[in-house]
Amino acid sequence: MSWTPEELAAIDAARELEIAVPRADDSVRPWTPIWAVCADSEVYVRTWYRRETGWFGDAVRGERARVRVPGVEVGVRIEDIGAGTTELRDAVDDAYRAKYGDGGSTSRMVGDDAAAATLRLVRVSGQ
Repeated sequence: MSWTPEELAAIDAARELEIAVPRADDSVRPWTPIWAVCADSEVYVRTWYRRETGWFGDAVRGERARVRVPGVEVGVRIEDIGAGTTELRDAVDDAYRAKYGDGGSTSRMVGDDAAAATLRLVRVSGQ
């Protein structure tokens, strides 16, 4: 199922998205605030540290999560797309800069290491 325009607008308007990721033992991590951006009607997240542990490691291994921003809470499938195509990387980089500015942590989120850790959040139908 695709993201609705209203869901994308809510995610884009929120400073952070919260994600709850199942662990290997099927318990669920507490809601964790992360940066998220919308590009080409899709939702993307990245990390620039702790790729094997924490929410990111569990998200990649489990390939599913729940996400929420004010007015939206849905299940998602996690797709580890890495840096993707040049066009996709540029679109996601541009979305990070537009939403979070050019300085500080944003420079890390558009760097090569973070780009290689790009995840697409695919909305799950009926969630």
